Amino acid sequence: MRFIALFVCFLCSCYANGPTGENEPIHTFVIPHSHMDVGWVYTIQESMHAYAANVYTSVTEELSKAEDRRFIAVEQEFFRLWWDTVATDSHKRQVQQLVKEGRLEFIIGGQVMHDEAVTDLNDEILQMTEGHGFLYETFGVRPQFSWHVDPFGASATTPVLFALAGFNAHLISRIDYDLKDTMQKNKKLQFVWRGSPSLKEKQQIFTHTMDQFSYCTPSYLPFSNSSGFYWNGVALFPDPPKNGVYPNMSLPVSKDTVHAYAKTMVENIKQRAAWFRTNHVLWPWGCDKQFYNSSVQFNNMDPLMKYINQNSKEFGVTVQYATLSEYFQAIYQSNLEWELRGSEDFLPYSTEPYQAWTGFYASRNVLKGVSRQASSLLHAVETLFTRYRISFPDGPVAKDWALDKLRALRWAVSEVQHHDGITGTESPKVADMYLQHLMQAMMGVEELLAALFLLPHNVNTPSILGRRYHRKGVDRALEQHVIVYNPLAWNITTIINITVTFPSAAVFDDDGQPVPAQIQRSAQSNVAYDLFIMVQLGGLQHRKYLIKTSEAQCSGRPKCGWTYKAKGVQFERRNISKWTNTGKRLLPVLNGCYKLMFDQDTNLLHSITYLQEKRRVTMTQDFWEYHANGDVKAGPISDNYIFSANGSAVRAYKAVEMEIIPGKIVTEIRQHFYREEDDKDYTYSITTRVPECFGSRPRCHRLEQTYLLGPLCLNTEVVLRTSSSLKNNRTLYTDDNGYQMMERTYRKFTNNSLARNYFPMVRAAYIEDDLSRLVLVSDRAHGVSSQANGQLEVMLHRRLWNDLAWNLGYNLTLNDSSVIRPTLWMMLGSISATSRLYQREAIELQHRPVIMPIDQPQRPWQEKEPRGSSPVHSVVLPPNLHLLSLSIPGWNYSSNHDVHLSHIHSGKDLHSEPDYDRVLLRIMHLFEEGEDPELSKPVTINLKEALQGIGEVKVLEERSLTGTWDVTSLQRWKWKTVDNFETNNKSCWSCADEAFTVTISPKEIRTFFIHFASTNF
Repeated sequence: MRFIALFVCFLCSCYANGPTGENEPIHTFVIPHSHMDVGWVYTIQESMHAYAANVYTSVTEELSKAEDRRFIAVEQEFFRLWWDTVATDSHKRQVQQLVKEGRLEFIIGGQVMHDEAVTDLNDEILQMTEGHGFLYETFGVRPQFSWHVDPFGASATTPVLFALAGFNAHLISRIDYDLKDTMQKNKKLQFVWRGSPSLKEKQQIFTHTMDQFSYCTPSYLPFSNSSGFYWNGVALFPDPPKNGVYPNMSLPVSKDTVHAYAKTMVENIKQRAAWFRTNHVLWPWGCDKQFYNSSVQFNNMDPLMKYINQNSKEFGVTVQYATLSEYFQAIYQSNLEWELRGSEDFLPYSTEPYQAWTGFYASRNVLKGVSRQASSLLHAVETLFTRYRISFPDGPVAKDWALDKLRALRWAVSEVQHHDGITGTESPKVADMYLQHLMQAMMGVEELLAALFLLPHNVNTPSILGRRYHRKGVDRALEQHVIVYNPLAWNITTIINITVTFPSAAVFDDDGQPVPAQIQRSAQSNVAYDLFIMVQLGGLQHRKYLIKTSEAQCSGRPKCGWTYKAKGVQFERRNISKWTNTGKRLLPVLNGCYKLMFDQDTNLLHSITYLQEKRRVTMTQDFWEYHANGDVKAGPISDNYIFSANGSAVRAYKAVEMEIIPGKIVTEIRQHFYREEDDKDYTYSITTRVPECFGSRPRCHRLEQTYLLGPLCLNTEVVLRTSSSLKNNRTLYTDDNGYQMMERTYRKFTNNSLARNYFPMVRAAYIEDDLSRLVLVSDRAHGVSSQANGQLEVMLHRRLWNDLAWNLGYNLTLNDSSVIRPTLWMMLGSISATSRLYQREAIELQHRPVIMPIDQPQRPWQEKEPRGSSPVHSVVLPPNLHLLSLSIPGWNYSSNHDVHLSHIHSGKDLHSEPDYDRVLLRIMHLFEEGEDPELSKPVTINLKEALQGIGEVKVLEERSLTGTWDVTSLQRWKWKTVDNFETNNKSCWSCADEAFTVTISPKEIRTFFIHFASTNF
């Protein structure tokens, strides 16, 4: 959370009779809450100790003392930590009762309040599923409302996901200051949002936008120097005060102050009421780190609310403690007709003309990258463990140990999706905490990965390592075995890269057949070599490869295999100061899809021709930097959150070197950019890999680029600028959370147009004209913009410091001196051709094959018996369907809601063993309606047949997005809209006569519980 400047304009005379006239009292829903950032300035451990544990202890105790009191709990991570490590049995019984009575209400229900700009669809769903699974198993409740009060802008994907999870209403707050002002004046802060242009009314949701006061109680008191309504004061770190006296505790409510307090509160209620259409006002009571002493909070608010209600005719207001569901129920029952909002989002977000919150799209690039790597590893090992459990239920990999490893990584990946986590807006020690949690959990899951591959699957099957012995005789070559796993439910032919320490290598598959490969000096190290291997893998399939390396030059086809030794051609360094007669000496690099031309006088890319249509696009790529102001007295600053350039971008280099390494698997172009002409070391680099059409067809349209940047100079923000001849009129398209593409038309503002035309890119961005489209897909989130015609620039890295006291006090200045190596894949082609490709390419980048070395390079082994082909059957979905999830969640609850509730309310021991037999499956249709003539069509698929490579499907039941609802019993509220379109929440289920058959329409995400037939070996 970043500081919100709150002010109260008292306009009581304008609203003396309430917003509706007729002397009808304003009905006020006072919603007690505490905004508890899972990170930001303080670590999880620090927050638990200083205040978070006390919030739930004291709220539980205080709610139990008076039936009219309420509280909403939002972020699940702190609650679960309290439940598991702090709460007594008495507290747990009290919580069970409060939840049953609806007085303690869980809102959102995810592990965190996730960011909406730079988070990926997979991870948003994961963190919700983890929180919802815990809540449903423990309490039998399913959150039905959101409270997204602090994410920095609002994505159109979020309301779709909440609707799919069964939510009835959505709540947001941070949108552009000028837009919010207009919506307030016109009473348009509430609307029905159809976030998906393909799903339309099927997944629409009522959305409430908080007014200018947002989620914090206005704190100004005209009769006191202390803040108002925060009677427990401000949380203290690192330790709570022993005497219970906190800083800035509000003036107590007494017979001398109650009227002044009531007058202040009522004036604010009336001011807010004027901005909404009904006489129901949502009045949030709380803010960051509140209610750690709930006793003093309620003991002051109770008499204040009683006084207002006793004088309600005079004040024209009634007040009551409420949960969010009680407020939305009142709005729903008003039976009004609501305006519609289409699939537009609320990004980017600005709080003032020079405060565009577009910097965080690129803040802490390393954290953004590790988060996505962890998510990809989690997906891969979830699918492997699921297959293992189905095929070898009694195998030697202990199921409880395995699930613990997976749950630890689910927790870490969920945690970092917090809106001050993956955003890069946290303090350095919190960023280190996130990274530590991710890396530790990844190590645990890598142990599980090794066990799943290497341990024998049953007593009759020896392990991979157990079938070998050392050969006799002398052989100077060393051998290493690696397993390569495809975590996608598509067949793939792709190129993997393994670093080896010898200049000669040969590669063989598990049948002993040679595999096409290429070896060359490493781009990262002078003492290592890059070994590129062409691999072909079925969906969810793994294969073992043997790599033979040696110092000696290999000779002879059988021994050497099909490895090509590539050598580079070095080009002279070119200084910008001598760029005069450029574009005359062009050097071509060709493959089956493209002809790339490089200018030998600049060492930069000059143009790309996509060969299928013989269309040439002039194009250059290089690095530019924006210089940021660090002195608040000198003008607007950039920080963790905000991008505010001190002028236009300038070239970030003065000289360029180039090396081209022609190959038979890939041709690699290495461009090194030097800050000064005579620098020995380069500051930036682009490594472009152009795949060759070798053997069975690889995806030659994919130009793989990896960049190296850093350490940056202080107060520098560096972009990769791709300038082309495309006539896009500065319009670009970026993805909302990897789910859908959004058109971003360049907008001119009176001030700060540059920063306000930056947008988040989670997976993909492109520019296009009538003939061509240039696409970039990414391995992590970045900020992107089109500042000039034909231009697409990606902000890759930022290093900032400023002297704003608030930033210095919380150590939020982003002095990030890291070296980063992000990856983008680039495609160029016609609009129709790229439409078929880019979504799958983005997923293939995110879920690249998992490479696991089995051993270190050593003397050759001899197999006791031929390994033979992989016995693992492939799982292959149609090209427009993506296997979003295949996992064993472990949550143990009956699929029948009534049965589950009766178990919870029986009073028996609620601890239950994990359910290792229930499999969660999610399948997503990748295409929008009308995006492609064929791939945009609904797909009918028999899931029993599609999954037969895993096992025999016995039971299939469709569930809500997070699994807690049976879709046949899910009846979301139907809000009246101006088009009076009848909401249709039904998907086509078993549309064909055959069982297990489903039809999946464009952009649908379908979730199922599956039970497979038991397998005994």
